[in-house]
Amino acid sequence: MPFFGLSQENVGRFKKTLGDFTSLNYWVVRDYNRLVDSVNALEREIHRLSDEQLTAKTSEFKKRLSQGGTLSDIQAEAFAVVREAARRKLGMRHFDVQIIGGAVLHDGSIAEMKTGEGKTLVSTLAAYLNALTGDGVHVVTVNDYLAQRDAEWMGRVHRFLGLSVGLIQVLFYTEVEF
Repeated sequence: MPFFGLSQENVGRFKKTLGDFTSLNYWVVRDYNRLVDSVNALEREIHRLSDEQLTAKTSEFKKRLSQGGTLSDIQAEAFAVVREAARRKLGMRHFDVQIIGGAVLHDGSIAEMKTGEGKTLVSTLAAYLNALTGDGVHVVTVNDYLAQRDAEWMGRVHRFLGLSVGLIQVLFYTEVEF
């Protein structure tokens, strides 16, 4: 018999919801969603910038970091800048879930994505943000063809924003006797 309108089914829902709030995953996802909201809130402002103003954001970010700012302080704005640069140079706009993927990579975790979900585009976010420190960033791709393709393709975003892009390839030659 229900007590104060709570049936067994509703009590089960409450427990599940309470369990969700107490899980670490809930809080992590909530923080990533806050970042997405911040990036989206900046989109119109960043879109209105000229190419020169957008490119100048890199120097502005580096200056803010040199004055004691942190990557966390500039993350949302830097991601919004990369999103806009990708839209202008590649005709591609990062989806919200790709913004989360970039944040996951920046946090040093692994973002599992299927073929066609935009792993290469996601990498531009974390690579740009971390390159602002001046320490250098390495994006590793084990396939030489994809490494060259991605350095040229995504490199358009990084070069537009004032960063340099390099490519290291090792060609293996193996003698085979028959």
